[in-house]
Amino acid sequence: MLKLDDYARIRQAHREGMSIRGLAKVYHHSRQKIREVLECPEPRPYSRSEPYAAPKLGPFQPWIDEILKTDEEQPPKQRHTAARIYRRLKAEQGYQGGYAQVQRYVAAHRPHQRETFIPLDHAPGRRMEFDFGEIQVDFPGGRRKVSVLIGTWAHSYAVFAIALPTQRTEAILHGMIAAFEHFGCVPKEVWWDNPKTVAVQILRGRDRRLNELYMALASHYNFAPLFCMPARGNEKPHVENRVKWLEREWATPVPRMADMDALNAYLLQRCREDRQRMVTGRSVTIAAQFEEDQRVSAPLPERRFEACLMRQTKADKLQTVRFDKVSYSVPHEAAFQALTLKAYVDRVEIVCRGVRVATHPRRYDPGQSELDPLHYLVTLSRKPACLDHSAVYRDWKLPPVFAALRSALEQRLGQHTAAREFIQVLMLLRDHPLERLTQVLEGVNQESSQSLGLITVAGIRLRLGLLRDHSPPCESRFTERPASIPPVRVPAPDLHRYNQLLFSGEPRDVESKPVTEDEPETAASADDLRGVRETGAGSGDEQPGLRAIPVESDRAGGGVTVSERPADPDPQRVIPPAQGLRHLRLHGGAERVEAEDAGAGTWRMAGSAVQHLSYRGTGYWQNALGDRLGTGGLSTGPPGAVLHGGGAGDEAGDRPAIASARPVPDTA
Repeated sequence: MLKLDDYARIRQAHREGMSIRGLAKVYHHSRQKIREVLECPEPRPYSRSEPYAAPKLGPFQPWIDEILKTDEEQPPKQRHTAARIYRRLKAEQGYQGGYAQVQRYVAAHRPHQRETFIPLDHAPGRRMEFDFGEIQVDFPGGRRKVSVLIGTWAHSYAVFAIALPTQRTEAILHGMIAAFEHFGCVPKEVWWDNPKTVAVQILRGRDRRLNELYMALASHYNFAPLFCMPARGNEKPHVENRVKWLEREWATPVPRMADMDALNAYLLQRCREDRQRMVTGRSVTIAAQFEEDQRVSAPLPERRFEACLMRQTKADKLQTVRFDKVSYSVPHEAAFQALTLKAYVDRVEIVCRGVRVATHPRRYDPGQSELDPLHYLVTLSRKPACLDHSAVYRDWKLPPVFAALRSALEQRLGQHTAAREFIQVLMLLRDHPLERLTQVLEGVNQESSQSLGLITVAGIRLRLGLLRDHSPPCESRFTERPASIPPVRVPAPDLHRYNQLLFSGEPRDVESKPVTEDEPETAASADDLRGVRETGAGSGDEQPGLRAIPVESDRAGGGVTVSERPADPDPQRVIPPAQGLRHLRLHGGAERVEAEDAGAGTWRMAGSAVQHLSYRGTGYWQNALGDRLGTGGLSTGPPGAVLHGGGAGDEAGDRPAIASARPVPDTA
């Protein structure tokens, strides 16, 4: 068989003058073959002039051709395969040959209409494609399948991937918002295939009936929601290739992660690294091309879209609401109320009358319960036996100091009374965080091993108040104010108006004057801790005060007047702070209280100076730290008012100094 180089030598020799007879002698071919070589510059391919002989299948070929022609009008999934034709040949036509002959004939004669495509080129910032991929991940609890949402820009091939617990609507919304915030811009079009969570119904052509939440997301971020034709995933080839890239590159070998947060951090790092590579056929990196996308894309809106499902529900007698076959608790005040449940990807929020009353982590296991012990404290105070017979409190993990407190209370009060007292301590968690209450109890426990069992709920509450007053203010979550929100300036509070509101019924404008070192402070600015000051002009005519009365006590509860009423009080006298605890300010409208002391003046004591509080049930006084100081109180009756003031340092049981005053008509 002559090859192409043989053709070239023969033709070259003939060109140099060698005859056909001479060429036939030299190359050992017939003169007819030499003439054929000279007429055709290259060898002709071999072609069969007649079909292969098929002694076994030949008689049945027309029958097979008729089946293949009929199949063109049948549904694609109900057409004959080569195996089906072979079985029919044996059963219906008595075919005795093999399957290979039938398979070759069907493959050669079945009409093939393979689809062709046109290469596309998308403009910058125009199109973004989304789709889900699934990978296997090894967690500490075992291997688990994880859904990963992938978004890709069609122009630059920039990619974003996030692992989500499900492929439901709220997960899609959460993932798309995370993608937009990651890129910092929004495309003009977002393409999906046709998941039921996004496209509720497929209409004619590319028309779809969208999920209402997805429609709201498209309106909020101002993009056009577009979809591929059914079973045409090739219409979004960029994200389809990224799904394969996720499976073959990023998830091979199978990644080992501590939790979903670690997996998302890993995926985000791979997305950032991917921007530094170049796509085949391009001369710049993905990051450089994404800058073109970012320049012409729309910016993010000022307000973030709330990616959640909202359901109207009602709490039952167990103070729970059910969502997705999971029970979530609500506070006692929300029981039997109409509520709004917001289901996010990671949490569930419950709203009652516009106020968020509960927040729980989202659970996806059917039949589970998410119960907050704080929600049942009011009910527990009425049913104290549930403290030890309910899983809500039996499984509550509290710091060890709470167990020590209950043990100390049981030793002093007994089991049942101690349980009620312990519940009252737990009730403080409704107003104070667990860390603050734990700090107070640990502080009491460090003072003395017996103090923990002797402290009362009132003492704990006072210590919590002091700790809250001295705690640093919380920093705002917002570092800067959006330009669209106008600034709000709140004027400083004018405390002088409160005094007039208390005694005259209507606030009046009072001009405040700064106090200097050489000038005594007036009553209008009386807010110095533990100070006693004179009643000034800012108090008005309707504010008569109690004049300071030096008295001598007979230590038996009675007061002894030591001087007579003065003609004119000294308006500049100030009682030293050490004596402030023995004086009290009285106010009256139609009457003023006059003291019977020649040296007495008109005085006022600030409210912050009163720090003695009566301890219920004993008559003793205690300060803000719960230490008992002595007896004291205020009793009224004819002929006037009797003031009792226990001094700091008085022993328990000592009688305090007592002063007597009588009301007289107000002539001012």
